Amino acid sequence: MKPSPSTVKTNGRSYQWPQQPLVVVCIDGSEPGYVEQAAATGRAPFFQRLLEQGTNRLADCVVPSFTNPNNISIVTGVSPEVHGICGNFFYDRDADAEVMMNDPKLLRTGTIFKAFQDAGAKIAVITAKDKLRRLLGHGLTLSPDTAVSFSSEKADEATLEENGITDIPELVGLPVPSVYSAELSGFVFAAGVKIMERDRPDIMYLSTTDYIQHKHAPGTPVANDFYSMMDGYLEQLEQMGCTIALTADHGMNAKHDTETGKPNVIYLQDWMDERLGTEAARVILPITDPYVVHHGALGSFATVYLPEGTEPGPVIEDLQSMETIDCALSREDGCKRFGLPEDRMGDLIVVSTKHITLGTSADRHDLSGLTEPLRSHGGTSEQRVPLLGNRPSPELAADANLRNFDIFDVALNKMQ
Repeated sequence: MKPSPSTVKTNGRSYQWPQQPLVVVCIDGSEPGYVEQAAATGRAPFFQRLLEQGTNRLADCVVPSFTNPNNISIVTGVSPEVHGICGNFFYDRDADAEVMMNDPKLLRTGTIFKAFQDAGAKIAVITAKDKLRRLLGHGLTLSPDTAVSFSSEKADEATLEENGITDIPELVGLPVPSVYSAELSGFVFAAGVKIMERDRPDIMYLSTTDYIQHKHAPGTPVANDFYSMMDGYLEQLEQMGCTIALTADHGMNAKHDTETGKPNVIYLQDWMDERLGTEAARVILPITDPYVVHHGALGSFATVYLPEGTEPGPVIEDLQSMETIDCALSREDGCKRFGLPEDRMGDLIVVSTKHITLGTSADRHDLSGLTEPLRSHGGTSEQRVPLLGNRPSPELAADANLRNFDIFDVALNKMQ
């Protein structure tokens, strides 16, 4: 076995080799407050110790504050303008098609995992939903001895060729859960514990689903139960000597009328149709993915493709005049502000305010699955997220302007 290097360089950053197994967790939709409220119940002792004795900071996520661009930013250490993944869903100009942004060919840079595996590290990547698996595992050589990459959602379909592992439910001792359940995330942690016990990978990445956060605010009984569940598994990983660092891909906010419980929505395609003509403009909602039951494809970020020859200035002015719009920007200004790739965004970038979502047309959104008042994300109001670690980081400046995609830098270079 070749000796491990002291550092690994990728995407303009340098990372120290882990002295003990590193577990990085992306808790989907975990706005500040969830961890603190669960710890306050006395049922989350790992989180309580982390808050008091470890690294306890806040960071900003990528906008649009959605799952795919933030997970990929976290595992590459750079913003979407570098890695290319700027939503869960986008309009592919070359193909003239609206497509899911989960194909690895859309990635424009390698991951931290790939760089460490090339240097000799053993890697484990476990996600709740399968939509992320291929992106996160892109470039990895998958085998039981080198790297595994799989999702809870399709754990019973894992093969050595696709995932580097088989018979996952038997290993974990749990059945494959429903995709719309807290247990889908619980399976991620249970699998992480078993694989750490058996294989002791150098770097493990665990990414959950925000099913609970879409339905339950911080401090509610169901949310506290969920974080208590995570706490138990994280305690086991800590007992195995792991360094553990946690962040979130985005926060979450109530997006409904407090009296009626109905979603607060601006149907942006309808608005554009009235102004520019039916279907003249194209509104893209990057929150869109195969799992829309708990959010109805309603988030707080949209990009708009205007008809050829349309001057964007007056449209921007009209949007900006609306109290429910946080910002309406040209492609150039929006991509510069949020660090997005210009060739994958529309002519306009539109972000709604804290409690408002953006839709396309009213008749295109199936909201029948919203069994609780809508909570969602996507805008600048969901940008603040926790950045936590089970070890202190005294060299991390108190006024450091942290991003969630600094988590590997903090965990490998700053935490003791």
